[in-house]
Amino acid sequence: MSEPLLIRPYGDRRDDGVVQLSFVLPVPAGERAREAAAEVARRMGLGQVHVAAMERAADEYTFFVVYGRTPVAVDYALLDAPEVVTRKGFDELNEIVAREVGRRIVVLGACTGSDAHAVGIDAIMNMKGYAGDYGLERYPMFDARNLGAQVDNATLARLVKERRADAVLVSQVVTQRDVHKDNARQFLDELGRLGARAQVIAILGGPRLDHRTALELGYDAGFGPGTKPSDVANYLVGEVLRRMGKSLH
Repeated sequence: MSEPLLIRPYGDRRDDGVVQLSFVLPVPAGERAREAAAEVARRMGLGQVHVAAMERAADEYTFFVVYGRTPVAVDYALLDAPEVVTRKGFDELNEIVAREVGRRIVVLGACTGSDAHAVGIDAIMNMKGYAGDYGLERYPMFDARNLGAQVDNATLARLVKERRADAVLVSQVVTQRDVHKDNARQFLDELGRLGARAQVIAILGGPRLDHRTALELGYDAGFGPGTKPSDVANYLVGEVLRRMGKSLH
């Protein structure tokens, strides 16, 4: 059993427990609103609460920045978070696919439902990629197709089946009232209705998503903020190989 490794938030000095919160309350700015924000923080278990900023957000709405100290610590040694990616370079990854898979990996990507925010899926799929990291369309051993935004779930599921896609990337940006989760589930339902779920690696991505959430929704993997195209490419190659009874070394 590993030695305990207790960690707490770090503000001015190690283990001081200082955290910063920001939130909006549906009240006009004023001293009573300031006290309401402080009380919210105190009821969250924070001590030494300080409301550092109070700004009007809209009529009858106020934005706050609040500092406080939390007594909470976590044992880092006991945490189990699923890791997604093994890192290989662009050329090496293409060589592995050519040698071990023997064909191009077919990938479809889209923002589904009514979501019109295509920046994330464009960064992952398009040739120029993001932050100097090539997109999937740049990889010779990927047959990557970016279908854009507002793609109907049923349409995407049908294309996955018709094109015998190895993987599908579903991007969800709009998150109000958990609409992204409902839409993500609906897409998997459409795949299941067509009998195509087992054939495809389903990946869910977006600024409010992570690997654990994607798994809970029924996807094979999830990618959140800061993801680069090479992260997705490495995962895809590794998962295709795993399903072939091989591994990405």
